[in-house]
Amino acid sequence: MAIEHEREPDVSSTGVANAAVIDLFGVDGKSGEVVLAMSEPRPWDGSDERLHELQEKFNAYVSFLLDGEMIAAHPELTGKAARIELRCDHMPDERALGLLNLIHDQVALQDIEMEVIVAQQGCGDACRCS
Repeated sequence: MAIEHEREPDVSSTGVANAAVIDLFGVDGKSGEVVLAMSEPRPWDGSDERLHELQEKFNAYVSFLLDGEMIAAHPELTGKAARIELRCDHMPDERALGLLNLIHDQVALQDIEMEVIVAQQGCGDACRCS
């Protein structure tokens, strides 16, 4: 996927743990969709704290899209479809997947797509391809 006008702030201030920052914001060059991506490099731990961080991050992204902030800053994006991506280094655990399914259903009601992307970690423990 080619993202045009990509902005990526200092990595230390990004990620699911920081709901005040949009980790990546751009326009998909192929689909024309506005893409807001969040990163989660940490392994999932099943904690209430991690689920709360994830929910707060999604709330901030949806608010940015629906409350007029994005259009105020970027009027050229008016009318474009939007997608929120969660980019993880590790597969979400069962509790996170449950929350992500709920979030998916809620944002779909607002015509916002949601995608979870898990980084390839090789072929498994016996993998020698890396």
